[in-house]
Amino acid sequence: MMGQSTNMGSQAPMPPPVQTGAHVIIHDTTYNQTQQSPTQQQQQQQQSRLNPADTSFLGSHSRQSSSATVTGDDPDPSRAFGTYAGTPKGEYEKKGRSTDYLSGTGGDNSLSTSAASSRLALNSNNEKANHDGHMSGGAGQHHRRSSSPSSSSDSDEDDLEGAGGHQKGLHHHVDPYDPSRPKLPLKARLKHFTWAWYTLCMSTGGLSLLIAAQPHTFPGLRQIGMTVYIINIIIFVLLTSLQITRFMLHAGTFKASLTHPREGFFFPTFFLSIATLITSTQKYGTSPDTEPSQDLVWVLHVAFWIYLILATAVAIGQYSFLFSQKRSFSLATMMPTWILPIFPIMLSGTIAAVISPFQPPHRAIVVICAGLTCQGLGAAVAFMMYAHMVGRLMSTGLPDREHRPGLFMCVGPPSFTALAFLGMAQGLPRDFDHDMDGLMDAGMIRTMAVIGAVFLWALAFWWFFIGVLAVLASRPKYFHLGWWASVFPNTGFTLATISIGNAFRSEAVLWVGTGMSLCLLGTYLFVLTNHIRAVVVQDICYPGRDEDVEDH
Repeated sequence: MMGQSTNMGSQAPMPPPVQTGAHVIIHDTTYNQTQQSPTQQQQQQQQSRLNPADTSFLGSHSRQSSSATVTGDDPDPSRAFGTYAGTPKGEYEKKGRSTDYLSGTGGDNSLSTSAASSRLALNSNNEKANHDGHMSGGAGQHHRRSSSPSSSSDSDEDDLEGAGGHQKGLHHHVDPYDPSRPKLPLKARLKHFTWAWYTLCMSTGGLSLLIAAQPHTFPGLRQIGMTVYIINIIIFVLLTSLQITRFMLHAGTFKASLTHPREGFFFPTFFLSIATLITSTQKYGTSPDTEPSQDLVWVLHVAFWIYLILATAVAIGQYSFLFSQKRSFSLATMMPTWILPIFPIMLSGTIAAVISPFQPPHRAIVVICAGLTCQGLGAAVAFMMYAHMVGRLMSTGLPDREHRPGLFMCVGPPSFTALAFLGMAQGLPRDFDHDMDGLMDAGMIRTMAVIGAVFLWALAFWWFFIGVLAVLASRPKYFHLGWWASVFPNTGFTLATISIGNAFRSEAVLWVGTGMSLCLLGTYLFVLTNHIRAVVVQDICYPGRDEDVEDH
């Protein structure tokens, strides 16, 4: 009894939990589970009976002073909070615990503070990286930074305070992944309406092009494509209006969006959306049985050159800005979005491939020459970025699960280059022969285009299945606008397949293209459904949940 009294006397008393609004901070002093009084052992046994699955971890562990914020997202409405228990692998598993117990407002109070603190073997850095199921990024996993409470902007906190999520003066932060987080008004949410929203417009425009290119049709298919084309125009106008509203309501967000190390890479998606509108206008502007009007031909010719100038400015300007920044983009954080600034100029070749067959011969040759030049530049820069992407994958592994759909962006460059080669070769005048010697005529160029397109299609095929296996290995749980990367680049892959089938006049290849089109349609509807749901439940356009935070 004397020995036990001595041990109990040497044990520093545990300070009580500090309750701050909806969170509980438990401070853990130096504690050794091998030195326990009988009362503490009884309390631990009671806890083991409540959570028998955790007893394997509750061995003899000594820990120095630490603190943990307990944030709840248990699906059981009766448990608003939770605790984290460690596992031998160093990961953390969410265990539901009574709200009343943690808040001290009733319930089962038999578990002492020391017993509770022995289960909170968690450091605050890992809490965000392992929220509710932990990110599985392998060797390439990185902790969430800007989305963590400690790095939230003051303005975001003000938004949350206005929604009832904050109480000033308290040590309290709102977890953006907590289902019970406060709801925000439209004005506050518009601040997080990022450039990445244009991926919706890109994907819808790509779907309208895919419908127009189908080798196997049925009555009414063109009308469906026309409907999708009109919807895409409405989406583009709506997104642009909301983006302008964002910049007007929240001063400084325009510059911040362009210079942000993550959102800034999505700025080119605005121009990619315009590219899909130009090409779709050529497809649906006139009936396939009649020649397009000369006015439309001239308008598209002018639009091509304006787009090319703007795309060139983006390709040079944005990369020059990135190269001049003092902050460094490490290889460990390399993502396929680094390719996006070169995408608009690369799609100049795709536009040239679509409009050149309808241009007068003298203008068609100039358009094709410019389109081929831009396509070559875009493909070359993209291939240089591929070297960084492969180096990143080899050295640090796959991205975390929430960003793996972005790997499909790597499918785009070879796919659209193959599509542009075939389209521009078909757009050459039939009597084209530069030297009038029969060595470099239109027929020879078309043959070279087919060979090059098949080579590039194989590279797109490889990247496509790299992305598929990566996503299946660890499927994302939370919706991000990056999910649209599984649609637009793969649209180019499918269109290239159909074009190759037409070039070889292979019905088997064309049926493969039709099957790919159906799969892509299903993917589009799946992503669109999750996109709409995310908007309704405020999983996006919410502080810490969009592309205006740096989390990889």
